[in-house]
Parts: sequence; C-alpha cells; structure tokens
Amino acid sequence: MISEITFEQLGLSREILQAVADEGYATPTAIQAEAIPVILAGRDVMASAQTGTGKTAGFTLPLLHRLQGVANTSVSPAKHPVRALIMAPTRELAIQIDESVRKYGKYLPLKVAAIYGGVNMLPQTQSLRNGVEILVATPGRLLDHIEQKVVNFSKTEILVLDEADRMLDMGFLPDIKRVMALLPQQRQSLLFSATFSLEIRRLADSLLKNPVKIEVSRKNTVNESISHVVHLVNPDSKLRLLIHLIKQAELTQALIFVKTKQSAGKLATLLAQHDITALAIHGDKNQLQRTQALEAFKLGEVEALVATDVAARGLDIDKLSHVINFELPSTPEDYIHRIGRTGRAGSKGKAISLVSEHEKELLTNIERLLNAKLELIEVPGFIADTSVPRTRLQREQTAAPRHHSGTHKRSPQSKQDPIFTQPYIPSSAAAALINPVESGGDEPHKSVLLSQKQEDTKPLPVLFKMPVKDKKK
Repeated sequence: MISEITFEQLGLSREILQAVADEGYATPTAIQAEAIPVILAGRDVMASAQTGTGKTAGFTLPLLHRLQGVANTSVSPAKHPVRALIMAPTRELAIQIDESVRKYGKYLPLKVAAIYGGVNMLPQTQSLRNGVEILVATPGRLLDHIEQKVVNFSKTEILVLDEADRMLDMGFLPDIKRVMALLPQQRQSLLFSATFSLEIRRLADSLLKNPVKIEVSRKNTVNESISHVVHLVNPDSKLRLLIHLIKQAELTQALIFVKTKQSAGKLATLLAQHDITALAIHGDKNQLQRTQALEAFKLGEVEALVATDVAARGLDIDKLSHVINFELPSTPEDYIHRIGRTGRAGSKGKAISLVSEHEKELLTNIERLLNAKLELIEVPGFIADTSVPRTRLQREQTAAPRHHSGTHKRSPQSKQDPIFTQPYIPSSAAAALINPVESGGDEPHKSVLLSQKQEDTKPLPVLFKMPVKDKKK
C-alpha cells in the first residue's frame, strides 16, 4: 500500500507540495511514506533505510512543514533564531542537505545556512548573525562557531542527526554530546542512519524519547536495483583491467574507490595517461577543488572520479551507472556506503569490485555482512593466478600502504585522513579570528597535522606493480 500513497496524502503544505512537484516527484519512497507522517505528528524517530532511497527528503519535507508557522520576512535577526539543527559528518553531505532544504523550501520565507570546515569562517559567521531558522552543520565547525558565541539554541525545536553511524565511526560522539547539552530538553529529535549498529542504538537511547523505529529494509542490506560483480585479478593487472572495463563499456561516468589519498591521486594520473579523463577527490583537497571536481563529473566533463571513503557519504550524482572498487574497503559497512552512490531513486546501477588474492578476506567479510555471495566473473586475459603460494612479504608489498609494527594476524585497517577522524579540539578565539580557515571546521589539532605531515614524508610503496622477491631469501 505504501507504493500507492502520494505526497498530497501525507499532509504537507501547498507550498511544499509545489516544490516537490517542481522536482518531478509524485510518489514518496518507502522511508518517506513512513517517516513523514510520524515527524509531522511531533514524534522522535529512529530511521534506517538503504542509501539512496530518499532519507534526506524524508526529514527535510516534514521539518519545513513544521517550521512554516514561524516563517517570516522580517529583516531583524532576532526574528530568525535557529529552530532546527541538522548535523552531518562530512562537508559533502552538509552541502547536499543544504541544497535539499533550499530546493523544497523555496516557497517559504525560512532562512537556511550550512557551516562546515575547509572554508573561511567569516562568511558563515555573518550568515549566523543575520539570523537563520535551519542550520546544517558538521560537528567540528559547529563547535568553532559555538566557541565564538555566534550561535544560540534557546529556540531550537528540532534536532536531526543524519548518517549517524558515520559520525560515530569518525569519532564525533563527544562533539555530539557537547552540542546536545546546549539544546533545550523539550525538542523533537530525529536520527537517520544507513545502518543500525549496537553503537547507534545506544546513542538513540540517550538521545531519543520513546522514538518510533522505522526500518524499511533488512539490516545491512543493499539496494536491489544494484547488480554486483567481482573480478579476481592479479595486483599488477588491476590497472589494465580497470582501463579495459572503462573503455570496453564506453563508460562516461565511473566513480572509483581506493583506500588512501595517495592512491587516489596516483590512479587518477595513470588513467589520464591512458586517455581517460579523471580527477581525484579526497581529504587533502580544499572545498573549492572538491566542488569543481564534482561539478565536472556531474556535467560529464570527466569520465572517472577517483575517491576515498571520505566521499562515500554525501555524494549525490543523478543516474550514476557504475561504482568501481579498485580496492576493497577495510570495513565491510563501507562497501554498502560506497555502492550506495549508484542505483539511486529507482534507477539501475552496477557495482564492480577488482579483487586480488590479499583482499579475499575482505571480500569474505563483505559477503558475510550481506549474507550473500557476490557474482564472480572471469575476464579473459585478466584471470588471477593463484597457483603459486604467496609469502607474507609478498602480501605486505601488494597490500595498501600502511605503517606497522609487530606481526599482523588480521587484515590491517586503512590509514584514514585525520581531518575526518580526530575528535574536535577547540581552537582559541584569537586563532580563529587570525586564521579562520585553519582554526575551524573538521580539522584536527596542529599536533595531529604535524604527525600526519611527518608520516607523509616517508617513501610510498609501489602501488600498481607486482612484488619483487626478496633476493636474500
């Protein structure tokens, strides 16, 4: 019955329905059909749905409806206090949510602002001082503005945590708790997540009051409109196979995932050398560079966008046909979030994974999480040779770059960008005013950046060549 419901039947205002119609939508997705009436009723919500099924509109539309009664055209900042706070883990996701709020609220006199790290704080500060009813923010940059005393939550009625599981993965729990302590006790709280882990349930218990639990798909499942293919390949043949697949299928848009920012930059360069237009996007890119790369990819000016997992949450690309895992993620849940960039809004998508021998354990973990076997397809000329046992040294040489000490008994975790993984450490007010870009947002303490810089000066191992046997053995 949910599929027969229309937006008109959900009780949304005429202005919001007009904005929805302008975007060409008439029928809500499953998560929207279940969440919107509950949120309109003022209940707390704990909701989970497959990535790409409309979670953002699921809370944006009813939030706008609930705030429509206080919308006004006054020029006085006092008439535009923060009524709703939406927290997201990454810059890309914050920008996406901001665009959604503006798109569906274009016929309402509600002011919205997005604040996130990697850009100058001063324009954001001015927006906050001018008054804003709906604030979209990443945790680190939000706390910078709180420290500057330019944000007041005394009138906040609604709190939304989007991609809550990712925020916990990135170490933002202390920041979230600090923000929660500043909010009124009487409020509506909404928690949206791609997956329901035990940690998420614990957070929900502390955040939500008698919530309505909405789970429109089985835990840790993926969109059924996405087909999955695995190609087993030798490490030194991965690049050739990737180029072969892109050119054979004449792909005009392929989102390619690797583990590290070094790998992203190198792979994009190698693809460009083989006449495939490619750009890289990762944590070392500033916001302007990332935005330009995304726009070029969306406009079809770039055939391949090579990304780290920092980009997995928040990328919204219409009708993206292919996601390619050049390297499997160390965490199985990240596989779900990676491939969730394709097969969105009912369109078909394809997820291709290039798997070498040392990644088979990662593949097994992914299949265990999904409770399904992914289809294995051999590509003539690129069939992996597993007849010769590989030594521990060979496995280490072909694995993703990492720093280690001692003996590893399980697959190593990929090195992650500290800018997205370190808990927030408040910067001083003076530092924020002197250099607002460096002091705010989601960036770590200077000692973390110094440590990362020292790590990056170490020689990088060869990423795309077969390992050479140790001559001493």
